[in-house]
Amino acid sequence: MTIVLGYDESPGARRALEQAVDIAGRMNETLVVVYADAPPSRMGEEFTAHADALAERGRRALADATAAARAAGVTAEVELVQEKPAQALLDVADARDARLIVVGTYGESPLRSAILGSTPHKLLHWSSRPVLCVPPPADDD
Repeated sequence: MTIVLGYDESPGARRALEQAVDIAGRMNETLVVVYADAPPSRMGEEFTAHADALAERGRRALADATAAARAAGVTAEVELVQEKPAQALLDVADARDARLIVVGTYGESPLRSAILGSTPHKLLHWSSRPVLCVPPPADDD
């Protein structure tokens, strides 16, 4: 089985990485680090350039996260997914038969999260697997 981590280099995601690495290490599980970002539109000339820029940003983020995991002795793999984050994490978790999905939060209020539909909020409602939502450090409110 695996631990799936949604990662985007935000303060909440960096803290989630720490927790995911710790859990994966303790459970001797593979950590699958997922970066998901879909271009706002799948049409028009800008689509290819936008998709390429998102993919490059994702590759950099995934490289940093997997380096941290491997430095801690955790086997790490990557998934760069061109999909909205919540759906991408659910798809990867299902494909990998994940034990757990880990995501960082951004310090949003529960009401704002419910109205805007944050990734953690969606995962908590849509996932049939356990979801660990890790808040950002207290000083990053």
